[in-house]
Amino acid sequence: MFDGIFEAIEEWMRELLTGMINSNLSTMFTDVNEKTGEIATQVGQTPQGWNGSIFSMIQGLSDSVIVPIAGIIITLVLCYELISMLTERNNMHDIDTWMFFKYFVKMWIAVYLVTNTFTITMAVFEVGQSVVNGAAGVITGSTAIDIDSVISDIETALEAMEIGELVILALETMIVSFGMKIMSVVITVILYGRMIEIYLYTSVAPIPFATLSNKEWGQIGTNYFRGLFALAFQAFLMMVCVGIYAALVASIQISDNLSSALFGVAAYTVILCFSLMKTGSLAKSIFNAH
Repeated sequence: MFDGIFEAIEEWMRELLTGMINSNLSTMFTDVNEKTGEIATQVGQTPQGWNGSIFSMIQGLSDSVIVPIAGIIITLVLCYELISMLTERNNMHDIDTWMFFKYFVKMWIAVYLVTNTFTITMAVFEVGQSVVNGAAGVITGSTAIDIDSVISDIETALEAMEIGELVILALETMIVSFGMKIMSVVITVILYGRMIEIYLYTSVAPIPFATLSNKEWGQIGTNYFRGLFALAFQAFLMMVCVGIYAALVASIQISDNLSSALFGVAAYTVILCFSLMKTGSLAKSIFNAH
């Protein structure tokens, strides 16, 4: 009688723990698959395509608030340019008409850059998007971990385990699953943080654009362009991180050793998050932006 009761309790605990393990595994790998798959989609979008309403707001703020300030800066820069040009020619004794022609060309270029700021800025990100799309064609590895294909093997292995082993494995899957949810949030923060940084960067674009016509002040605009290209090509570095992650994940055999596979996936995901966080500083160092 008691043996039957103990067997029923053991069977109930086994079913409970097995169901918990399978649920944790399915949830964990679903979260990871969704977030890693989202990376390629997010980084391949331009600021206008990512969120049209935010882009319109940023463009409106730039046109109504920043462009007038850029106009004042252009006036100051061009006045400084004119004074420097006249005084360096023997205090206006060696003046020729070619000097004024060059000055008017610089004036036209300065005004053209400011009035077409968003067109030029979006062209930079269009180049970055084409690079990402090209990388997506080369990086063919899948970041998705197909847990359904090996679920039957896992269930067979779980049936051979003792209650104590199932309890330990259930705790492991719970901890790793919780860690994966945190990692998913971190990946989302990194992706959205980059796009918000792009919007903030482009919102003040007319000001550095206004300095490009002058040799001394132009360092501001030059450094801004470097940062712009760094943000655009950061997406390419993120795609490389995803490709490396896909290659690492493909080498994991989930059905061989479940505990080892769990912590292997967790380790690779941590590496992916760390690598994604480093892409911003790496891109800026490559383009010498600060």
